[in-house]
Amino acid sequence: MFRLEARPAPSALMSWCSPVLALLLTVLCGALLFLALGQDPLAGLAVFFWEPMKDARGLAELGVKVAPLLLIAVGLAICYRANVYNIGAEGQFVLGAVSGGAAGLYFDDAGMSGAGVVALVLLAGAAGGMAWAAITAFLRDRYNASEILVSLMLVYIAQLLLSYLVYGALKDPEGFNFPQSKMLSEALLLPILVGGTRLHLGIVFALLAALGGWLFLSRSAAGFRLRVGGMAPAAARYAGFSARASLWTSMLLCGALAGLAGVCEVLGPLGQLTPSVSPGYGFAAIIVAYVGRLHPLGVIFSSFIMALFYIGGELAQSRLGLPSAITGVFQGVLLFALLACDVLIHYQLRLSRRK
Repeated sequence: MFRLEARPAPSALMSWCSPVLALLLTVLCGALLFLALGQDPLAGLAVFFWEPMKDARGLAELGVKVAPLLLIAVGLAICYRANVYNIGAEGQFVLGAVSGGAAGLYFDDAGMSGAGVVALVLLAGAAGGMAWAAITAFLRDRYNASEILVSLMLVYIAQLLLSYLVYGALKDPEGFNFPQSKMLSEALLLPILVGGTRLHLGIVFALLAALGGWLFLSRSAAGFRLRVGGMAPAAARYAGFSARASLWTSMLLCGALAGLAGVCEVLGPLGQLTPSVSPGYGFAAIIVAYVGRLHPLGVIFSSFIMALFYIGGELAQSRLGLPSAITGVFQGVLLFALLACDVLIHYQLRLSRRK
């Protein structure tokens, strides 16, 4: 029989190397999966990990996927460092898309455009995500409700609200009865950074958010209080740090970033509101945050890997005839590989003999 025995001093170096090891294990498991499906493992891995990066257009598409993942993951990293387990970033993303998209449609119908109007639409999206996160923060603060359950349940309410609006009040009257809003005018969309591609200004917002998150956690007094409250709640209370302040700060920041990611999708590659405004970015960003070791700069690397999974999964469907679930399989394998590596960093296997 084997048992787990806690290591006296877990390796800090291995803690940072474990995401790389987890990625290598994911690649190995992916090769075995392609072999089991009757595909050439090397060709399958090339489709997943090389095809999206072999030209400028592919790299631009990766940037389109990185932008929402990175924005949401930075907010989640801040939440989890504060010991606040927000699982509902998907709902905050959707509400950001709804509020920002509705604001964009209003300004579009009024014939208003310009950088100032686009900024207002972006603020409306961030405010929508922040307001949705505030519901979870209020219920946790006032009634000690589990933020895990509350934020998760709010995801489904947000998705149903989006469906209600695109089938009703925001439905395009000239859209042949499809559940979608009308297309926004070109003047209200985010600027394209690379001509001939879909890479938009959202990637700049994401990189700035990662830098700002790092500065907040490592260079500000509020970030220090938040980290202490997450690592040692008793010590934080003894020092007079407010647990309520950490809760509200982390949740509102996370909601604002998720909402900003949602409205950037509407003003970026989509250009309109649809029921499938998110392919699960809010849930995938949870994996991104943990693979990035809950570090605002570390999630840049992990969001790039997750974007590879999204693009590689789409290519595997079109070129290899594999089901759409292949993306989720790779995401799940990466998460389990990371958890296994982390367990072995903190514990070692010991053979115990029965008497």
